[in-house]
Amino acid sequence: MKVRSIQTNGSWLEIKEDPGASTPDPGASDARRVLSSAIRSQHLAILAGLGTSLCVSKAGTRLAPTMPDLLQKAKGRFAAIDAASNKPKGHHWADFEKLANLPPNCVDLEYIVSRATVAASFLGVAEAERIESYLTEAEGVIRAAVDFMTEDVELSVHESFLRRVARRSARRTRTKLFTTNYDLCFEMAARRSGFVVIDGFAFGNEARFDSAQFSYDVVRRSVTEERSDYIENLFHLHKLHGSVDWERQGGSSFITKKPGTLKPLLIYPRSDKYELAFSQPYIEMMGVFQSFVRVPSTTLLVIGFGFNDKHIAEPILAAIRGNLGLDVVVVSPDIETASARGGNKYLGELLQLVDEGDGRIALIAAKFEEIIRFIPDVVSETELERHNQRLRNLGKTNA
Repeated sequence: MKVRSIQTNGSWLEIKEDPGASTPDPGASDARRVLSSAIRSQHLAILAGLGTSLCVSKAGTRLAPTMPDLLQKAKGRFAAIDAASNKPKGHHWADFEKLANLPPNCVDLEYIVSRATVAASFLGVAEAERIESYLTEAEGVIRAAVDFMTEDVELSVHESFLRRVARRSARRTRTKLFTTNYDLCFEMAARRSGFVVIDGFAFGNEARFDSAQFSYDVVRRSVTEERSDYIENLFHLHKLHGSVDWERQGGSSFITKKPGTLKPLLIYPRSDKYELAFSQPYIEMMGVFQSFVRVPSTTLLVIGFGFNDKHIAEPILAAIRGNLGLDVVVVSPDIETASARGGNKYLGELLQLVDEGDGRIALIAAKFEEIIRFIPDVVSETELERHNQRLRNLGKTNA
């Protein structure tokens, strides 16, 4: 783990944790400084990418797929189709590559899907139908791979993270958590920890998406008192690329929550995702994100997001240029190499700003699960949280 900020003198400072050391580690102290300042800011926005799901595992196996994982799963699906139809192994994938005119040994899934989508628009009817059928199979593989959440999946890292960033004083605005992930890690962690999630869907049996929900809040009102208090554990969740449990009702514009749906509303990894991000319901989420990072006294904490999505990276850089009251902390395990010359241009710009003395920006090379212990728990545990933990421990004991 390393940190780079205005206080590290233009170099990456290693973060060392030695409980027996007589003096505090400078790297660890700087990481704690920037993260403590972040969660104490008046307005807190969090952008969570794939890196926040990669720590989720079951029986020692990682559940969240990476892009290379999805590509291998797609090829495996095509090989299974070949086997079922008694065709030579790889026939369907080779046919797909030929129709999409892919370069040899291409390993970029987003490029592959994008190229195939474009090819289907100018090929003949028969060829277009074949390539569309292949894309349908590939999207089915993606849907199945990201819908991995079950009751027995351990989410202690996510729960600990929410306790640190989403319990805020009533004098500060609610935490806004934006994520590009399709999975349900944050929703499940919130439920287990007793958090209320405002995600744009109305409370009730038939949860329909309504952007007005983001302007609502929840208060606690006693039967014996007229006074109302804001509940402690609540945050706003904006899923910028959709969710595995969203479905558009046939023949209407209504979007509902439907766990286990075979037709989830997702922005799949392909070039037209930039256009899709500005259609409903994604435009509502993007609109909130772009507006919020323009608000003074705001901190944007970016975790596990590689700045590879232009429609998200560009608004961040634009906000940094135009909003002097915006602080940005970026946490990613490969940020040191990605921000170097010839790497990601957006991270390169952030690194350049840091080295030129911009104290608003800090970069931390660490995984999601590694950085949790450096985020202070500034709000004391509520009685409801203690009660929920006692009940969960009781269930484990009885089991």
